[in-house]
Amino acid sequence: MNQTADSQPPYQVELDTTGLYCPEPIMLMHNKVRDMSSGEILKVVATDPATTRDVPKFCSFLGHELLFQQESDGQYLYFIRLG
Repeated sequence: MNQTADSQPPYQVELDTTGLYCPEPIMLMHNKVRDMSSGEILKVVATDPATTRDVPKFCSFLGHELLFQQESDGQYLYFIRLG
C-alpha cells in the first residue's frame, strides 16, 4: 500500500473532500460508490486527518479494497477498488 505518486493506480472516479470534516467525507464516499460498479476504482482526496482511521474502516466494513493511501503536506489520498 506504500506506493509512490508515479505508481498510483488508474481510477474511474475522483471525489474531492478537501476542507470537509468527519463525517462528511465518509458520507460523500457512501453516495459516490452507489453510482459506481464493482471493480471500479475511486480516488479520494481529503484534508481531514480522521480519514486515516475512517477510510480503512469504511473499506473493511463494506468489502472494498484500499489499494493506496498517502499523506503529504496535510493532504490525504486514497484509491479504493469497489467490492
